[in-house]
Amino acid sequence: MTRRIDEGLWGWKQPENNNRMIAFQQGTAPAGPGCVELSFFGSSAFRITSPKGLTVMIDPWRNPPWGNWDWYLYDFPKTEVDIGVSTHAHFDHDGLHALSANVLLDRLVGSYSFADVTITGIADKHVSDSSHNVYDWARMTRELTHMKTDPPDNWRSFDNALIVVETGGLRILHWGDNRPDPPDSVWAALGDIDVALLPIDGSEHVMSYAQVEAVIARLKPRLVVPHHYYAWDILTRGSTLLPADAWMKTQANARWLESGTVQLHTAEIKALDRAAWYFGGHVAFDKPDPKARPVGA
Repeated sequence: MTRRIDEGLWGWKQPENNNRMIAFQQGTAPAGPGCVELSFFGSSAFRITSPKGLTVMIDPWRNPPWGNWDWYLYDFPKTEVDIGVSTHAHFDHDGLHALSANVLLDRLVGSYSFADVTITGIADKHVSDSSHNVYDWARMTRELTHMKTDPPDNWRSFDNALIVVETGGLRILHWGDNRPDPPDSVWAALGDIDVALLPIDGSEHVMSYAQVEAVIARLKPRLVVPHHYYAWDILTRGSTLLPADAWMKTQANARWLESGTVQLHTAEIKALDRAAWYFGGHVAFDKPDPKARPVGA
């Protein structure tokens, strides 16, 4: 039998510890920002910081584990968070091992509450119809591999957990790569959403623009934030993604953010009417210098 000590989670190698969680339990944690903060880490990765300072990272990314081509120009930045969450088992969403996290919630179904945060996972299915995309990657997956993509007999990687984070009086939904037409029971479980983090890009990789509009019409969020789009100094062209600029230009209440972190003040968010805020190429970490990469890498 071959032993592979380099597989699986790396928590046993991490020098950090759970002292922050003990402090939250005891009510002695340092003061937080006093409002909700949303930070973008590229691709579909967001860090949500609660008013008390608890941090939740959703969908950290990694390069494809089969190793013959890359989506990303570098590894996910070393980041310490209190809680790590993944919506589904695709490489661009499931890099939980890259985090130094006290708690990991991989494909959560059900609810987890701690300090001033409640995280709920609602089980549904990954999009499996990409005929609206020029590459139709779902069809290629079916025809070039043994993988089953269509529900209900899909493989694990075509499951998806819709993640709702409740903190600071806001309900924030991370859509992951969910199908655009879940059953009514899923919509009912989602309830009222203040901030919807939706996969929107110019290639219409996950959802078409029409599907995005249908989801927004059903959710009625006060604020939409795109993710899963191309950024030239994070993703490779081989990802086939495009920026979300074209979609943003069609939005009546659009705001281009000027950094990788934005504060979500509850009263301000509640007063919005289907606003769209866009991080673009801004992220909440220092990007490596692209010139430091070897030529041809």
